[in-house]
Amino acid sequence: MAIDKELEAKILRYHHVEKWKVGTISRQLRVHHDAVDRVLSQAGLPKVERSDRPAMIDRYLPFITETLKQYPTLTASRLYEMVHQRGYGGGPDHFRHQVAGLRPRPQSEAFQRLKTLPGEQCQMDWGHFGHITIGKAQHKLMAFVLVLSYSRRIFLRFYLNARMANFLRGHEAAFTAWNGVARVCLYDNLKSAVLERQGEAIRFHPTLLEFAGHYRFEPRPVAVARGNEKGRVERAIRFVRDRFWPARKWTDLDDLNAQAQVWCDGWPMDRPCPEDRSISVRQAFAQEQPLLLALPDNPYPTDERVEVAIGKTPYARFERNDYSIPHTHVRRTLTVSASPTEVRILDGAQVIATHPRSYDKAQQIEDPRHIEALTVVKRQARRHRGQDRLIQAAPCARELLTQAAVRGDNLGSITAALLRLLDDYGSQELEVAITESLRREVPHPNAVRLTLERRREERDQPPRIGIRIDDKRAQKLVVRTHDLHSYDQLQTPQDNDPEATEEGDDDDTQN
Repeated sequence: MAIDKELEAKILRYHHVEKWKVGTISRQLRVHHDAVDRVLSQAGLPKVERSDRPAMIDRYLPFITETLKQYPTLTASRLYEMVHQRGYGGGPDHFRHQVAGLRPRPQSEAFQRLKTLPGEQCQMDWGHFGHITIGKAQHKLMAFVLVLSYSRRIFLRFYLNARMANFLRGHEAAFTAWNGVARVCLYDNLKSAVLERQGEAIRFHPTLLEFAGHYRFEPRPVAVARGNEKGRVERAIRFVRDRFWPARKWTDLDDLNAQAQVWCDGWPMDRPCPEDRSISVRQAFAQEQPLLLALPDNPYPTDERVEVAIGKTPYARFERNDYSIPHTHVRRTLTVSASPTEVRILDGAQVIATHPRSYDKAQQIEDPRHIEALTVVKRQARRHRGQDRLIQAAPCARELLTQAAVRGDNLGSITAALLRLLDDYGSQELEVAITESLRREVPHPNAVRLTLERRREERDQPPRIGIRIDDKRAQKLVVRTHDLHSYDQLQTPQDNDPEATEEGDDDDTQN
């Protein structure tokens, strides 16, 4: 607590003139007793109210000191339990306050300034810059920062995650911007670089090793919890947070990266080079660039590749979105190859679909040709199912459809019309009407309908009332009407002769 001159004068006056104790001064002036002690100590006065009686903790001090010497990071709460079990009767808060002054302080570590040769080393790290919302999807906004250790030239690129694909893309973009590669690249122990580490034994990520072999640089992770070993990139990220990021306005990720590129090539290149402040970063990079490793002839493939199982619908799921594929490739396992702007779907080595990449979620990205082809197939399937049902019910309908096709008529509408007549009149009547229409050389549903109506009127029957059934399973059934003429054979001549019946009745009466 800061003590102004007026309050300091009051403390000294009450102590010297009124003979107030520290506790009294503290309560009356509403000042902490440590502040009162400090004012009196600065005036050269001892703590007169300090009692000569031993404190409760005094006889435990040797045990506390020895324990903290052996275990410097032991918590005060655990130490309090140990002392309390040995008879200490004070409270934990007062004990914690007293132990704070007894804990040994670690000796400050001195660091040696490391210097590197031009073209020898670069350092890489990620920086988290909040989140970005695209449609209904929220992504982490991650900054890929790579800095050359000698010239301190910074490369900055923003991505929507820190996964392996963007990890490699950031390197490739930086190497292209510098037109060269440093011989050694330092990393923190991130999962994209180090899969496992036991002491000095390091298991690198195999993709990073393959990438480093392609560009011929050495990946080198720093020691665990030793961020100072890559202090240049740590300071570069802080530099980006302080100088580039504040009050920055941007519309989308492409706009942000365009601004980052302009910024990296702008005034940060004209600041003094920390290795030699007599020259700028731009001048130091001009000295360093010829000493960088040359780029390989071909870039490393950085597209994301995942295997996807296609279900019964013609869509491939990738990053919470569905991309359409030809309907002929359902129920298979395909490969999705994705660049930052494009998603390709492959069946083996054959590319069967290409779409623009979406960073939204729950979207269906469709190629109209895929949907149109599926619609045509489904329409043809429905027509073929109807034709099969019609031909099964009335076999002569095959000839009618054949003649209609030769004439260039629409088979779909003809099939639908005949199916409605089938539902209204039954298979037997429909077959008779179709046969008559073929004999008259009029293969059209209207001729069949007129024949059916004429036959109904000749029998003096009422108009047929079609019963429509909504169940699709019932609509697919074909019921051929049985010919009832066979039942006429069961009747005897006596059943059809009225006189015979009357005679039989007389015989019964005589009996």
